[in-house]
Amino acid sequence: MRAALLALLAAVPAWASREAGAAPLFHQAGGALPVVTTSTDLRALAEAVGGERVRVESLAAAVHEPHAVEVTPGQFAKLKAAALLVRIGLDHEPWLARVLRVVSDLRFAPGSPHDLDVSKSVELLQTDTPRVRREGAAHVHGFGNPHYWLDPANARPITAAILEALVRLAPDDRDVFARNRARFLVRLDAALARWTLALAPYRGTRAVVVHDSWPYFARRFGLVVVAAVEPAPGVPPSAAWLATLTAKMREARVRLLIAEPSSNASLVSQVAARGGARAVVLVSSVGADPEAGDYVSLFELDVRRLVKALGP
Repeated sequence: MRAALLALLAAVPAWASREAGAAPLFHQAGGALPVVTTSTDLRALAEAVGGERVRVESLAAAVHEPHAVEVTPGQFAKLKAAALLVRIGLDHEPWLARVLRVVSDLRFAPGSPHDLDVSKSVELLQTDTPRVRREGAAHVHGFGNPHYWLDPANARPITAAILEALVRLAPDDRDVFARNRARFLVRLDAALARWTLALAPYRGTRAVVVHDSWPYFARRFGLVVVAAVEPAPGVPPSAAWLATLTAKMREARVRLLIAEPSSNASLVSQVAARGGARAVVLVSSVGADPEAGDYVSLFELDVRRLVKALGP
């Protein structure tokens, strides 16, 4: 299987055989620029900027655990043929390094015009290293919490970075990309004003999260995350951990338990009941729910669910 895969990848010309910085030949002939992203959220934002001038594929599905993606031979081939890789970065994609070693394509080396790490475009939270984090802090990420796309305001610097990356590969399309981004930001800004107004009565609400995906969302809309159910990413809590957590929830008067579609429903119900909180399932990625078909729709859905959960 590995031999067949390597043979497939070898059939596509490598970056080392191209002149540095050159755009793929098919785009020079007028084709759509092939872009690969590491999440459906980045795919949605790349599509918003690129429009019809790009063809975007996500290596990770919205419903998969993003830290443990199994890439298929077909996806390897798409990456090998891509003009641009757009990644979340930090330690969110430990599988990506293995994929790039198999692809063995120098186009995606750090600093290449074909590689875009959008984490470098935003202000990161939780940037203290695991060795110095306070005990009990949620979701240890050595380089910062990677769920930055869940602050909708971060779509502005993310799309700016995507625009510049696309322009480096297709400079003649700069005006098209700029118009697409401007149109997207008009829609996003209007929606963000609505979401901020809708959630304003609930600023200061204390919440516990199952998985520590929500610090950026919480900061944007004024929620206070006091703890996470998981002692570490993907690690089920022990009975002792749950006893301590639920006691803390009652003491702190936590009103909300934020789960995700992949969360253990039984665990969520147990923690909510023992901790005296209302459980709500929020969607953290585009496509993880039929109503979250694009980036703006993702937040429309989450804000609607939050208002329903926190209302009378």
